Amino acid sequence: MRADVVRPACATATEALVKLIVFDFDGVVADSEVLANTVLAEFVTELGVPMSLDDSLRTFMGKRLADVLASIGELTGRPMPAASADDFWRRTLARFRTDLQAIDGVRGYLAATAGTPRCIASSSTPERLAACLDILALADAFGPHVYSATHVPRGKPHPHYGAVDPRRRWHASLVGALRPRYDRRLRHSG
Repeated sequence: MRADVVRPACATATEALVKLIVFDFDGVVADSEVLANTVLAEFVTELGVPMSLDDSLRTFMGKRLADVLASIGELTGRPMPAASADDFWRRTLARFRTDLQAIDGVRGYLAATAGTPRCIASSSTPERLAACLDILALADAFGPHVYSATHVPRGKPHPHYGAVDPRRRWHASLVGALRPRYDRRLRHSG
């Protein structure tokens, strides 16, 4: 095995049982959460409410953009104009273009599990997911199988990702659920 390929924790006897790997995106595939929340903290501070990165992560991490904007409206005491959402997206995309990185080991994990069907299921918007995958040159690793919480009636913490394609009933190995084991494996691989 090549040194840069990380064998996933499930790459043994259970590997044959895995029918689909469902990846969360932020913090699993891309290191985008900190970047987006840095921009968000700057944005909220400019609106008159001082906010640190830690404050932003604690307040907004894992939420849909519509919920984030509603929370910002509550914090500032005024609703967010539609142009603010566009401005925030432009700033975030600019930061992604200069600073976005794949999570260490994810390319090796994708290579090691190349024969297993996979998808992304994330709270991020389809536009953010597509842009990040393009920036990281990982779009081909998932093809059209990238699903946003905007595609389902409920996102985290009670996702209905199974509603995305009800004709398929795959058993899933959830990387998000296995994340502590996966993270430990990546830390010891490098």
